[in-house]
Amino acid sequence: MSRFPCPYLTGEVELTEERERHIAERHPDLLPEHRKQLIETVAAPDQVRRSMRFGNARLFSRWYTDVKKGKYVVVVVVGEPDATSRHWIITAYLTSRLVEGEVEWKRS
Repeated sequence: MSRFPCPYLTGEVELTEERERHIAERHPDLLPEHRKQLIETVAAPDQVRRSMRFGNARLFSRWYTDVKKGKYVVVVVVGEPDATSRHWIITAYLTSRLVEGEVEWKRS
């Protein structure tokens, strides 16, 4: 298991080996090549949205001009109800547009 700093959540975010395999299998355009960008997205997102499908999930996103000629890296992080508890990545993917969720925070 890997842990990455996440200042927005004032703690760390976990990425289990099983979830990393899931992302690599389902989104091979992201992992393993863009692992660094996944970590950066969690640490310093452009924006954080609340998931519409999962009440306890947030979508961290960051735009990269050098990923596939311009894409967002989106990392979906789930957390336990207590804000100081465990947070973990359930999936991550690349996209051209952000469509899901209400914006909770945006870099100014």
